[in-house]
This record gives sequence, C-alpha cells and structure tokens, in this order.
Amino acid sequence: MKKFFKSLMLISVCLGLSATVNAKTFRYATTGDILGLDPHANNEGPTNTMKGNIYGRMLHRKADLSLEPDLATKWEKLDANTWRFSLRRGVKFHNGNDFNADDVLFSYKRQTQEASDMSFALATIKQINKVDDYTVDLITKGPDPILLLNMPMFYIVDKEWIEANNAFEVVRASGSTNFANVNTNGTGPFKVVEWIQDTRIVLEPFEGYWGKNQIQHNLTKAVFTPISNDATRVAALLSGEIDLMYPVPLQDVKRLNNDPNTEALEGPELRTIFLGYDQWRNESLDMPGSGKNPFKDKRVRQAFHHAININAIKRVVMRNAATPTGLMIAPGINGFQKDMNNRVSYDPDAAKKLLADAGYPNGFPVTFDCPNDRYVNDEEICTAVIPMLERVGIKVTPNFQTKSKHFNKIGKAQSNNTSFFMLGWTPGSYDAL
Repeated sequence: MKKFFKSLMLISVCLGLSATVNAKTFRYATTGDILGLDPHANNEGPTNTMKGNIYGRMLHRKADLSLEPDLATKWEKLDANTWRFSLRRGVKFHNGNDFNADDVLFSYKRQTQEASDMSFALATIKQINKVDDYTVDLITKGPDPILLLNMPMFYIVDKEWIEANNAFEVVRASGSTNFANVNTNGTGPFKVVEWIQDTRIVLEPFEGYWGKNQIQHNLTKAVFTPISNDATRVAALLSGEIDLMYPVPLQDVKRLNNDPNTEALEGPELRTIFLGYDQWRNESLDMPGSGKNPFKDKRVRQAFHHAININAIKRVVMRNAATPTGLMIAPGINGFQKDMNNRVSYDPDAAKKLLADAGYPNGFPVTFDCPNDRYVNDEEICTAVIPMLERVGIKVTPNFQTKSKHFNKIGKAQSNNTSFFMLGWTPGSYDAL
C-alpha cells in the first residue's frame, strides 16, 4: 500500500498578513520533537527541516525545487567522474570560525560513516580532493547524472569544532548521544540557543550569516514546540499560543477554515507513505525455527496489496486528503512516470489464493511496526489495515511507537529489526542508490 498525502497546514492570518514592521517571535508546533541536532545522524523530515535552518549545504533547493548555490557558488564537470566546486568565501560558522575546503573534506568523511543515516546522499562519491582553500574536486565511482540532486543533503560541519569536542563519530543507537547531537555550530541563517528535548527548540537569527541580505524576515526568535495531541495543538493555535501548526487533524479542517482568525493551507505533498516488508532475511522474525520468510515470495507481497482496500482508507481514514499511488515517489519528484502509476486491485479472494499458492493457506503471524506521531493519521491507517489483512488469514500483532523508537527499531540503529512496517519518504530522485 502506498499513499501520496496532501499537505495540510494551519497558519494564523494575523501572522500571514502582518507587515514586516515589528520584530516578532515565530511559534510553530507539530506532532513530535526532532530526532537530534547532528546533521549527519538522522534522515527524517522534521529533523532535516530543522537542521536546514542551522547548517549550510553545498547546494540548496528553492521553493520551486530547482537548485541554487549555498556553500558552493559554482560547479563544473571536468570529466565523466570529476566535478569541481568553487566554495563561497567569507562564510562564518556560528562560533566565528571560517569556512573553507577542509570543512568540506572533513564533512564528507563524517557523513559517509556507516552509522550515518545520511550516507546515502554521498554513496557515489569515491573521494573529495582539495584543490585550494576554496576549491574542491568530487571524484565519483562512475558517471553520476544525479550528483547535483544530492548536494542539498550534503551538510557541512566545522572540522575544528567537531574535533575539539571529540564528536567525529556519528551516534544513532537508541539511548546514545554525543556532543554534536545536542549542540550546533553551522553556517545557516539561524542558530540554536536552547533545546529542551520534547519541550522546545529556540532559534535566533545568526547576525553573521553570509546571505542575511537575501532573506527578508522580521524575526528575533523562533520557537518550535512538539505537541503530540491533536486537540491540544488545535487549541494552542486558536488561543494564539502558536502561529503555525502541522499537520492539521483532518477532522478539524472544515471547522478551522470557518474560523476568521485561521487559514488552512492545502496542497500536494511530495511525501509517499508506504508499507514495507522484510525481504532480506531467510527466516522471518515472527516465525523462529520455521526457516521461512513469507515476504521473500512475490506472491505473498502481491497478496498483501490485494487484501488492502486503499480507496476505503482514502475515503474514511484520510477523508479524501490523500491520493492512492502505485509508485514509490510522488509527482514532482525527478523520475516520476505517470504511465507506471498503476496499482493492483482490491481483491481479498485473489489475496487468499496467492497466499495458498505460496504455501500459506492459513496465513502466518507478523508484527506490524507503525509510528503514532509522525505522519498524518499514521496510527489510524495501520489500524485500518490490520482487519483487512486478518480477513485473508494474516495474524497481525500491531506495534505502535513514537517515531524515535519506531525509526530506531526498523532502521540501522537496531539492524532493521522488523518484518512489516510503515514508512514515508521524500527522495530527491527515483534513483535506486
């Protein structure tokens, strides 16, 4: 099952329409806290959004998703495997240190550690060579036509600061941390002045930001507050405690649109939500001693697709604020092909036959790992899927957790400790690497 969600935001009309005369504190709330401040540790939407305000990258994406210079001012391809980047001069880190090529080489080594969840963005790079203090050559393992698309995910840290605080090693294991995960020193437009985990993050504009003349705002402070409860988050908006919230509880959209002091912003989101299977183990975690992993059989995976009534989920759970899809990426992502966007039909009888043909006429047990505070109606979607699978014989044990525990369980931190899971992503392209 795959979904392409519409993005729903609420923003105070007073904030949205105010002139940039009086300095303001911007107050924003969403369902959960970030996973950490280390730019190389975690690859998760809200976390990436936060660190994008703090850390500079080689390139940046504009509102229309096109690329523009950030810490690299220009680039050229010297040969099939070599890209030369000219670096921006006069850039300061938040602590006053100068940015140069040494920071780029150091950041490459740090981000490509096995523990880094951001290593995928640099997977095609063999090495980076320093030409001079403000020029570097990226040498790829082979021709890479989408290298530039990954540069907005190449975060640059201060070599001197990381080494001085013994924070080179990227830490992602559950319950573990290091200096870089709770402290920051970037080149971005905002700096962190306070982070109380699960309570608030406070940012202030960085007066030494190289591009401050290109950004128009009247902010003196930005406060991010995680509010997991939907009703509490809506009440905070209506009372004026916050200026913007995301996501909007779908059942409240109409009511809030009718309020004269709020405006719901609705549009297509680039994120695709999908259900994934363990296809790598020879024995399922839920079937110890069996020597079998049902999900390695294509017929079983097809059966799950046939068993799930995705249109019912769209209509009832998502209140039509989602679009079923047959692809792993949404329109707007490089590589989307409309003619391939086809899904198998909802057909429980076909699902039962496929399971029987695969050797599971009575189904099999599986643990279903789902977050309950990450995506729009994530827990509700999973709850709807469970009886659909049980109708064709699958014995489902749900495991709902907060996003930090969920991502640790299904990801590298716990060696992909899952058989069946929900996940969402917004890739830069459809490239398999």
